[in-house]
Amino acid sequence: MKVFQLLSYSVIAIAASLMTLPAPAATGSGKELITVYNPAIAGKLADRLPLTPRLDTLEGKTLYMIDVQWGGPTAGYSVLEVMQEWFHKNMPGVKTVLRHIKGNMFTDDPELWQEISAQGDAAIVGIAQ
Repeated sequence: MKVFQLLSYSVIAIAASLMTLPAPAATGSGKELITVYNPAIAGKLADRLPLTPRLDTLEGKTLYMIDVQWGGPTAGYSVLEVMQEWFHKNMPGVKTVLRHIKGNMFTDDPELWQEISAQGDAAIVGIAQ
């Protein structure tokens, strides 16, 4: 079921990107041209960066929990709320900040990443379904 969901979301994402193609351009020959995007993976992998070292402790730290809204704006947020409640009860010295990414799982949120970098010590970024 999960594999099917992932595939169906991929198909939806590709279809959505194709719907945003520019209008066909006319050529001097009277024939219309269309632009077609290849969804295949680029031939060059992204440069790898070293992982950030782990914290020795979360005590006294600020932990951001970021929902990227996979499955919609309310799909996984309740799981993060339960995690936040667990931290308040079991590790009260850890400050937790719950946030949604702006937009959806396909958009970037540079302001949030800057906020986490400036005010946070760690982050959990992902989906919670």
